[in-house]
Amino acid sequence: MPATGMPADTRDRSLDAPPVDANPASPAQSSEKELDASRLTHLVGYASSRAAVQLKKSFATHMAPLGLKAVEFSVLVLVAANPRLNQKQLGSALDLSAPNLAVILDRLAERGLVARVRGTVDRREHRLELTPAGQTLAARAEGVARTMERDALRGLSEAERALLIELLLKVAAARVPAP
Repeated sequence: MPATGMPADTRDRSLDAPPVDANPASPAQSSEKELDASRLTHLVGYASSRAAVQLKKSFATHMAPLGLKAVEFSVLVLVAANPRLNQKQLGSALDLSAPNLAVILDRLAERGLVARVRGTVDRREHRLELTPAGQTLAARAEGVARTMERDALRGLSEAERALLIELLLKVAAARVPAP
């Protein structure tokens, strides 16, 4: 028997609970004090992740009417811009595993947006092409993309925006080897 003198299964669990404050701080009071993030703000990864949260929200808001996720948008745009693109090239460009890419392509094919076309020289190869519906949706999505980041990046000048993109692409191109 535990020290309470009662069998463990009949013990009053409320005795284990921390005391409840009768006057908890209202949500407005508890959110007034900002967290000290100074130990994180010098990290590029932290800063880029925080910015990515805002950009993903903007993307979701603008692309939801088109029914596109970020990776689907990227697939459509890359297939539209790269005739004779195959699955291996696309997976490499987006850093997606073959099985994950296959799921995405299956979903886009089911929607009638992408077609896999068997290669004429190498019958094992599958080139990717947009269907007419895929071409239309890709064009609409690219039109939306031209302005969708405007609100999230309103604090940057055009030159700063261009520099940010250049630097992020430089970091992405450095591809860190997997452990």
